[in-house]
Amino acid sequence: MNAPAPLHFLVVDPLAGVQNFARQLLESYGFPADSIRCCSRPDEALALLPGFRPQFLICDWFPKEALSGIALHRQICQQVPDCRLALLSFETGPEQQAQAQAAGARFLLKKPFTAQELKTTLRQALERLAQERPDLHQRLQRVMGSPQVMQRVSPPIAMPVIPSLPKEPPLKPGDRVRLGGSTEVVDTVVIRHGELVVQLKNKSGLIPADKLQRA
Repeated sequence: MNAPAPLHFLVVDPLAGVQNFARQLLESYGFPADSIRCCSRPDEALALLPGFRPQFLICDWFPKEALSGIALHRQICQQVPDCRLALLSFETGPEQQAQAQAAGARFLLKKPFTAQELKTTLRQALERLAQERPDLHQRLQRVMGSPQVMQRVSPPIAMPVIPSLPKEPPLKPGDRVRLGGSTEVVDTVVIRHGELVVQLKNKSGLIPADKLQRA
């Protein structure tokens, strides 16, 4: 029997802080850096295909994009039929829950979330996936197993060191804010070098969030 193909992960989220945290979390579970790709938009994700074939998509809902997170997953599945889906969204009401379930999402995690919430939710999803993949089960057992299991591993593997997740963004795309004497609309929110910065619609450059007031 041929060994299963190594797992590849694709993280698609407009927040660089979320991308970096998810990458570091997956790497802490022993997945190699070259098996993880991150990008900010669905169209950027599609551009990675077919050179990169993800088996697990962790994606923002992207409600205002031409291609939503669920639609992106459908397109990826045309090339990678066994790609699993996990969703992150500011809205997780009954409608979103029903759509996520219909799409076969492994989870729908409400934004903003804490580092511990993403860690726990992703670990549970990987543990369920490990029931389908013995190789993944062995990896998770080594990294997250009991002390008795850890003692049998040579050399021992440390428990994951979880990086801190940036503070939850006080603004999100679509919010109206005041800059000087004018009212603007938030287009993108980015965490850059630990600082929250915002790009406004029809404006160039990034503006520190603390320079803006809600309209």
